[in-house]
This record gives sequence, C-alpha cells and structure tokens, in this order.
Amino acid sequence: MTLTTGLSPKCTPTYPVVATTPLVTFLERVQETALETFGEKDFDPKFYVDLSLKFNLSKTEKAFDSLPRSGENGTVSIKDLQEFIATYFDYAGDDLLYYDPVDFVPEPEGFLPRVKNPEVRAWAIEVHSLWKNLSRKVSDGVHEQPELHTLLPLPEAGIVPGSRFREVYYWDSYWVIRGLLASKMYETAKAIVTNLIFLLDSYGYVLNAGRAYCTNRSQPPLLSAMVYEIYNRTCDVELIRKALPALLKEHAFWNSEIHKATIQDAQGCNHNLSRYYAMWNKPRPESSTIDKESASKLLDNSVKQQFYRDLASAAESGWDFSTRWMSYNLSTTSILPVDLNVYILKMELDIAFLAKVLGHKSTMESFLEAAEARKNAINSVFWNDEMGQWLDYRLTNGTVCKESETWQACNQNHNAYASNFIPLWIDLFHSDAALVEKVERSFQSSGLVHAFGIATSVINSGQQWDFPNGWAPLQHMIVEGLLRSGLKEARSLAEDIAVRWIKTNYAAYKKTGAMHEKYDVRKCGEFGGGGEYIPQTGFGWSNGVVLAFLEEFGWPEDRSIEC
Repeated sequence: MTLTTGLSPKCTPTYPVVATTPLVTFLERVQETALETFGEKDFDPKFYVDLSLKFNLSKTEKAFDSLPRSGENGTVSIKDLQEFIATYFDYAGDDLLYYDPVDFVPEPEGFLPRVKNPEVRAWAIEVHSLWKNLSRKVSDGVHEQPELHTLLPLPEAGIVPGSRFREVYYWDSYWVIRGLLASKMYETAKAIVTNLIFLLDSYGYVLNAGRAYCTNRSQPPLLSAMVYEIYNRTCDVELIRKALPALLKEHAFWNSEIHKATIQDAQGCNHNLSRYYAMWNKPRPESSTIDKESASKLLDNSVKQQFYRDLASAAESGWDFSTRWMSYNLSTTSILPVDLNVYILKMELDIAFLAKVLGHKSTMESFLEAAEARKNAINSVFWNDEMGQWLDYRLTNGTVCKESETWQACNQNHNAYASNFIPLWIDLFHSDAALVEKVERSFQSSGLVHAFGIATSVINSGQQWDFPNGWAPLQHMIVEGLLRSGLKEARSLAEDIAVRWIKTNYAAYKKTGAMHEKYDVRKCGEFGGGGEYIPQTGFGWSNGVVLAFLEEFGWPEDRSIEC
C-alpha cells in the first residue's frame, strides 16, 4: 500500500519540533550512502543509526567526507565503505551488554502452578529462560561519552524485545513486565519502570525507545499500568511514591495542546480526547531512506513535512503501519484512536488508585472525575450501537485548528480492527454485563476471530498491523477484558483464544527454535510478515503474554499442546 499524505497544510497549526542530535544527522548520511553502495538486498536502515563512534564526531565526519567517490551520484565503493565503517564505528549493539538478572532462577518457586502437562511445563521454563537472553545493560562508555552513541544512558538494566530491536521500548515493556511477574522477577520489573521514569523526568514524556532518534515521540502510555501490576504483586509503596509525580507529568503531556481535540456531541456537550502527534516533520532517522522514498512524489514542502509527521505519529501509536491511519492517504494526526484514549483512561484510574494508597485524597478525586469524563467521551464519540463496537474517529480536515468540531457519524471508521474492542480491558466497561454481551456478539461476528488468534484487522494490505497478523498485546488485552467480565460465555471465549494462541506460539517455537514478534492467525505455528522489515524473533511481549496466559489459565495434564 502506498503511503501518501492527506491533511491540508493550510490548517495545520505549527507545533514545536524536537531537534535530534548531530550524531543522528550524520548517521543518516552514512545510512543513505550505505544503501547506494550496498544496495537494497538485506539492507536495514536502523543498523546504521545504531552504530556508535570510536572517535569524536568531527574526526569521523571528516574521514567520511574524504572517502573517494565516483560517478554522477558520487558513489563510495563497497571496499572503502566497509573499511570506513570498521575503522570508525563499533558494531550496532556493542554498547549494550548482556546482563545476568539478579532475580532470575531456572525454575522459580511457585512458577505456573496450574501448568500440569509436562511438555508444556518444559516449554514454559524455556520461555522463562529467555529473559536472560534479552536482558541488557547500557555500557559504561555510553554514560561516560554519550555524544558517541545514539543509545541513551539508562540507569538500570532492562529487557529488550530482541533481534533488530536492541534497545528498551516503551509499550512492549508492559507485556514484558506481565511475563516477568509470572516469572517472579520483581526486581527486573521494577528496574524497567525506573528506566522509563528516568526518560519521563529527562524529556517530559516516556520515549518510544531508548535512542536519541526517538526523542520526538512517545508510545502508547502504559507506565501507570506497569506500576499498578507490580504494586499488586509486591505492595511496594516506595515504587508508587517514586512513580506518582512522573505519572502526573505524563498525564499532562497526553492532554497537552498538541494531543487534545474537542468534539461536541448532538446534545451540545464538549468531550476532550487525545490523538497521537509526533514532534517531528522529517524522515524517521531509523527509516530515513524508506521515508524519503515514500515522500519522493510529494512536491510541496509543507505537505511533505505533514506526511513525515504522520509517519512518526504512526510509529508513536505502535501500529506502524496499518490501514487504521489511512483512507485515501496517511493521516495519523487526524484520527482520534479508541485504544489511546482507553490507555489514558486506565492511566487516570491507576493514578486515582495509587494516590489513594499514598493518602492523596484530592489527587484521587480529581483523577476519578477525569476518568468519568473520559469514559463519557469514549462512549459519546467512539461507540457505535449498531455495530456494538467502539470506532476510531476521524477529525474533519482543518478542524484541528478550531476549538472544537461537531460529531458526525460519517467520521467513524467502520472497518473492524482489534483496537475496536480494547475498551473491554477496562473495568468501567467490562463490569457492564449487558454491554459485554453485545460487544462479545459483535466481536464473534467481526471477522477478527481466527483459528489461531485475533487478527489485527480484516484488511490484507501488506502492512504488518493488518490481516493476517496477530500480535501478543492485542490478544492479551481482549482476552483479559473478556475474562474479567465474569460472564460465563465471555470467559469461555477468552480461554479458547488464549489456548489457540499458546498452541501457535508453541508450534512456531518447536519449528524454528524461537519466539516471534507476530503470528499469522490463519495457520498454526506460522509467524507473521509484512511491513518495513523482516520478521523478528526474541521476543519480549510474545514471551510475556504466553507466560501470563499460562499463569491465568494453566494447562491440564490431559490437554494436548499440538494444533
């Protein structure tokens, strides 16, 4: 699918752009030269912006500019570029060190007590052991000379997703933590939260990832949910005391002018909701060559800048890329997403809970009020009674410049996406039995439920956040929402989806020896594809969701794990 821009530049307000570092800018030049020299086969643009310098930037840049070039395009030879990279750079990932987690034991006491099948139990222990493979600590060199690295100097060790994703990622960390809690690795889970709070305190928001090229965008805001889950297991009040000021800052960020949009309903009531909006209007450095190619036919500079902002905002959403952000064009910043507002609602409920633990009554009351207002906004703007789903809402072109716009039914996106059912994850929605019954019927007939999991959408676009891919976070939130509703039929559906998901993860693991980033929900043991890069393994959130599902549902001795 071709990505093109749509929002009229005339009515887009001017918002600040968070500048990147001189090192990132230089590495983008290296990336572009590498594509010209080495060609497209097996080319990963992210590799080049993950390199770290052996010498200072001035010396390295001077050597780069002195490389012999030939032809009209000034191409560098393969030999010269290979020698230059070997001489002046450390390999991508060399500034992250393997770290032995202090709280890892091969089989923790009380680990997955309801998993009775010996074959499944042996596999679960192998998945648990993958935390050691994915544990990393930033090297001393990054702390001592941060200007030589795009890796950010995080204070604690953490868990990375795996493969090309060498650094810590924001929303991945929630499902990593859910898995770590099943693995009884509470200290590792707290260290992840400490790193994310460090980013929040340093930048005013949690970054998409722990890289200098991600300082202009965040990711789905789930830090409060991480703190809530860890507290529920550990009763660590000090963690809450450390996290609460940071969470208040994060809530303000997601409700700031660049993210906020006001919709007026038919009764004349105004509802404030949030959108993704990256503070960037250039190619994403980690995908710079790809983004430039995608934008090559856009001649108007302001249209091109808006396109780049929409690309970065899709990356901020975590759904990069999906037809959710496209109609005739890419317009991420013109869409009010259901799931983002559910995450912020959860943040408001979590902050109220955490404030109550600390005895901060006024904070608790104000966030309960905010949560009630957002719940009403979600129902007023997103809910479609005929479909029995919550639907993303498209802002009318130009109205991002007005104080508010009037709700129109035609602005809802009527396509089925897994995100349409994420509100079920929240108690305010799954505690309503009649609502859950209606939504469950809609979910069953949506076309999203397949033999081996929940498809991301029903549209086979070639983008990775579309059909036929299933992603661990989406399985987990919907399953947990159905399960917590307490309704017998919903609970049964939740377990059925979880069992099928576990089976396909198991089959793929046995076939390939790895856990995968995403899976094809049509076929047992098939990993997913599509998108900008080759399928990745590791894999943080997939491991976490399998362990969380096994902890929740167990696995009887007589239940087969085979597809």
